[in-house]
Amino acid sequence: MILRRSVILALGLTPLLTRKVFSQAAVKARHVGLLSSGAPFTDASDIVVGLKAGFSMRGYVVGSSLLIERRAAEAYLDRLPGLVDDLKSEAELIITNSYAAARVVKDHANIPVVAITGADPVATGLIDSLAHPGGNITGVGEVAAELSAKRLEVFKDAFPNLRKIAMLWNADDLGMTLRYKSAAAAARTLGFEIQPLGVREPDDFAVAFAAMERDRPDAILMVTDALTSLNRRKLFEFAAQQKLPAIYEYASLVRDGGLMSYGPDMNEVYDRAADLAVRILKGAHPADLPFEQPTRFHFAINKNTLKALGMTMPGCNADES
Repeated sequence: MILRRSVILALGLTPLLTRKVFSQAAVKARHVGLLSSGAPFTDASDIVVGLKAGFSMRGYVVGSSLLIERRAAEAYLDRLPGLVDDLKSEAELIITNSYAAARVVKDHANIPVVAITGADPVATGLIDSLAHPGGNITGVGEVAAELSAKRLEVFKDAFPNLRKIAMLWNADDLGMTLRYKSAAAAARTLGFEIQPLGVREPDDFAVAFAAMERDRPDAILMVTDALTSLNRRKLFEFAAQQKLPAIYEYASLVRDGGLMSYGPDMNEVYDRAADLAVRILKGAHPADLPFEQPTRFHFAINKNTLKALGMTMPGCNADES
């Protein structure tokens, strides 16, 4: 009797064990790489928070059913190929947050890439066309010319007496150089004089600031990439000392202390990037997924910075916190 019960008990456990094994196999985590050409990602980084939300909405829980490996070049672009090699050993696709990072993944790794980029993806040669990106790449990006014109119109409305705008950008980055050219062309159309200040390394910011002290502009526009973003506080401090209004491309820079920005709703951008990544994980080919563009844009202003500058803007009370 004891033997018979033992056999029945063992047989009864078999289906349970089988179901458990299959259940574990069914929830095997997918692996995604996240590559920055700038600062390292933290759990609080806007892109990490945004992607987590986007993946969650589509049934992937980061840390459980989906694992994200993060790497950052910290503006040392020569590190990018090695970081890509490191990521592609485990990741099924790589999400990048800059033109420079996307270019390296596309050119040096046979792995799908979802690019989040402020550089014009067609003008830089990153993709063949928005409708048919080609190769191993898709993503979300901006049309720099249209957005630059709108950004400068907002700047002019806020400060009608502006005449000369200093433009600060990474002259070693093709995407940012084309972005600067788009902004400069839009500025000239609007009647602004342009003071071009290309930088290539951190020490160049002091040179750019000295140039503005010798030949004072009325305002500053910063084109955002890894180099300028990592050195953003230098510009915040210089603009405050010189009492110069400055406009940036993303609201995150305004939260950090910059005066104002006009740019895409990055929550939408990260959500669309997560959607593209999920579609690739489910079998879609990047070249068959149109390169998307933002549809929502926001104006942001730091009223504390405005107050510190001693300036006012139409429809904005600088005495408010």
